[in-house]
Amino acid sequence: MDANSGHWDAELFRREGHRMVDWIAGYLDGGSRSYPVLARVAPGDVAGRLPKTMPAAAEDPAVVWQDFLDVVLPGVTHWNHPGFMAYFGITGSGPGILGELLAAALNVNAMLWRTCPSATELELEVLQWLRRALALPDEFFGFLTDTASVSSMLGLAAAREAADLDIRQRGMSGRPDLPGLRVYASDQSHSSIAKACVALGLGLDGYRPIPHDADYRMDTRALAAAIAGDRRAGLRPVAVVATVGTTSTTSVDPVREIAAICADHGLWLHCDAAYAGTAALVPELRWALDGCEHADSFVFNPHKWMFTPIDCSALYTRHRELFRRAFSLVPEYLTTPLGGSGHAVDLMDYGVQLGRRFRALKLWWVLRCFGLDGIRDRLREHIRLAQGFAAFIDAEPAFERMAPAPFSVVCFRARPRGLEGAELDRFNLHLLERVNASGEVFLSHTRLDGGIALHLAIGNLGTTGRDVERCQELLLAGFSELAEQRITARG
Repeated sequence: MDANSGHWDAELFRREGHRMVDWIAGYLDGGSRSYPVLARVAPGDVAGRLPKTMPAAAEDPAVVWQDFLDVVLPGVTHWNHPGFMAYFGITGSGPGILGELLAAALNVNAMLWRTCPSATELELEVLQWLRRALALPDEFFGFLTDTASVSSMLGLAAAREAADLDIRQRGMSGRPDLPGLRVYASDQSHSSIAKACVALGLGLDGYRPIPHDADYRMDTRALAAAIAGDRRAGLRPVAVVATVGTTSTTSVDPVREIAAICADHGLWLHCDAAYAGTAALVPELRWALDGCEHADSFVFNPHKWMFTPIDCSALYTRHRELFRRAFSLVPEYLTTPLGGSGHAVDLMDYGVQLGRRFRALKLWWVLRCFGLDGIRDRLREHIRLAQGFAAFIDAEPAFERMAPAPFSVVCFRARPRGLEGAELDRFNLHLLERVNASGEVFLSHTRLDGGIALHLAIGNLGTTGRDVERCQELLLAGFSELAEQRITARG
């Protein structure tokens, strides 16, 4: 079959597939180091090199491949680069990539058991593997979504349903009988919690951020006071979100204390362990999930720190039927002989998505090819590297650590003498720009109580001690250059 015929025959697919897999293998085996971590393009650069209309005739795949190399790659920020240490470092591993390839080839829609029995049953069983490995309760029912943002929204939707306000049928608009609903989370929680409140009709007024303590954990006394105050004001508390591994600092909220408050007030407890849930696979870090056994819903992301290509989020609940009550809607064309029988699970009934990818396949490949011991070994190595970096920061007079570092994320800043406030923030942002401009390392930043903090996260399979040392060297060199410029400017 000719390359320009569109749908390829086996031989053409094999040839092009070999070309692509060979490139991917080289990319994963150190080839990513040949690219700057952070894309060096300006807004519009990639679009400016693309034609404004789609081709009328099929194009030669060799031409498309060359455009991938010449046009697309220059605009890629390389999350699989060993020097990617921004946000939460993630890695798409070889087994996960091949699992994704197989899922694309099969191209199933896992909405019903009948539309792909293997997709449904593999997903349910793999989620039970993980539940047992995390020592979560037997009654937790788990399924996959795309991201923790969606998983948390589903959890809070179930919490709203649990409040028995007939919102599924009557909605929220134009109801004078409906009290103002409130969801509580730490002011360090992920922005997706506030977004979920917007999407669910609670609005930003329905989201109550609770102050944090000295370690950036939710202040439980402030939580109890906020709930009591809202009840006195005639409002209706619905749910509390506890975070295990906050976005900025990876702090762990006191979940057990929060669970007790939820029990006292009859509130839904959602645990957002998107990042740090994976850490609990390591026995000595199981403390991170202390209290999560009391959660009504719980989420963590294998695509964050379990070497599974994005997207892959694991959502658990002890209230399976309540989720079905919140989301199940079965038109005639989706009815099956087994639907509602109890003998088969239709995963479309547990969320808003009808179309569902075969996400479990890549996760299954990762878990089998790494094994639990292999995952634990790599998590321990990432934590070791991060702790080494934290020790470097603690020992350097030019820098200071700004938060505890329980896992593989370190928040820190440069601390030149004589700089405070906005000037100190500007110095750190300039330092960040210099380090990232090297092309060897990519760090991100956040804002904590003391101002701008630089954020280093280790989670990439290819990151070595030498990569961390190089980051340290770039930070020291950048600090010296900026400090010298400052002295020169003042002089």
